[in-house]
Amino acid sequence: MIVLLADSDKKFVNEILESWSITEIPVSAVTNTADMISVAASGEVSVAFLNADFLWAAELDAVSYLKDHNLGIEIFVLCEHKNLALAEASLSRGASKYLLKPVAVNILENAVRKALQKRSNKKNYQLMESQVLEELFGNTPEMRKILKTIYKIAPTTSTVLITGESGTGKEFASNIIHRASKRADEPFLAVNCGAIPENIIESELFGSRKGAFTGAVNKKGLFEEADGGTLFLDEVAELSQAVQVKLLRFLQNREIRRVGENESRTLDVRIIAATNRNVIEEVKKGTFREDLYYRLNTFHIELPPLRERRSVISNLIRHFIIKHQSATGKTIRRISQSAQVALKSYDYPGNIRELENIIEHAMIMAENEEITLEDLPEALHPSYTIPESRYLLSPTEKQQNEILKTEDTEDLSLAELERRHIIKMFEKHKNISLTAEKLGISRTTLWRKLEEYGRTVIDR
Repeated sequence: MIVLLADSDKKFVNEILESWSITEIPVSAVTNTADMISVAASGEVSVAFLNADFLWAAELDAVSYLKDHNLGIEIFVLCEHKNLALAEASLSRGASKYLLKPVAVNILENAVRKALQKRSNKKNYQLMESQVLEELFGNTPEMRKILKTIYKIAPTTSTVLITGESGTGKEFASNIIHRASKRADEPFLAVNCGAIPENIIESELFGSRKGAFTGAVNKKGLFEEADGGTLFLDEVAELSQAVQVKLLRFLQNREIRRVGENESRTLDVRIIAATNRNVIEEVKKGTFREDLYYRLNTFHIELPPLRERRSVISNLIRHFIIKHQSATGKTIRRISQSAQVALKSYDYPGNIRELENIIEHAMIMAENEEITLEDLPEALHPSYTIPESRYLLSPTEKQQNEILKTEDTEDLSLAELERRHIIKMFEKHKNISLTAEKLGISRTTLWRKLEEYGRTVIDR
């Protein structure tokens, strides 16, 4: 981790080096373009101070070069009034700020400290976010493999195709890819291609020129709005053949044309497409272009339905309860055992989206701080979903406590003894934080273990 100072004024460079007081991060000072490129290519630059004269030296876009080779870099342009316009233009290409010379060393040091703090905060947030994502996405081998793929492809600019049933979290997955990419601070726009009438989808995506058709005005399309960022095309298989051709053109040469214009516009937009259809079948039927399919399918992620990753249901329930607290005006702290069994037994044909609707429904219907079976939609009641015998397989809490008290523990495994002790402690204290403290483990670990033991707990 280093600071790059690129300035041809050797006197200024020496003054900065002599006065620099941040010992934990060294300054690599250069006075020519070749040395700047060499340091930038190392991939170790966290903060760069770049004189405006270096912005386009040797016909190189220095800002883009630095950002391409140094993930998360902050770039500050040093300039005088005569090249202020050049410095201002660099902001649109990714520079953070420009500083007018003469500039004191303490100004540069403060900029570095703020940039490093921002970087640290972002790293901590991403770590916390990744833990939350794993909880919401699922901890099965298949889902861990999918998350690993997402984090691998996120930093690239490659096109991604996400498939799966409706409601499996395709937009959620695309958002993860965007937020873990170098484009995280740029726009993320999502559009449902099947929800926009065929006669206007082209102008919505690519923009239009005034007079091109009745009611047309000069406007940007979603591609231009997403320039520099990510465009998520949901239900991409719903696009007409004419729009598919324009999408293919963009993927081939990164150019679009507004409806009614002959002028091409070059854009930097990452495309993530999704569909719940079998795209191979659509290609065979001739409704989806084969060449477009292969362009979109650089990376393919297939999201399994919720019924195939039931282990994540409890985490999603907790997430949706917290999400809808404000809107419903309800604080839910418990879910009755019969409601838990019903929620975990249901097959969710509408997947995650249906689960969220069910939880919102239950929260509105709940009279106290507990969701009961009666608060759930009738489709989840035992007579609709599971045989009575299966519904009664899970012992009541009282029965479980009696088992813990009466069974001989002499021949039990260590894992079983641990399970019983944790359940006993939780039944005693009725509180996640207090139980975790008494057991000497984290709240997250306690939550995970209780879930493994078939206990869903809502505790803030």
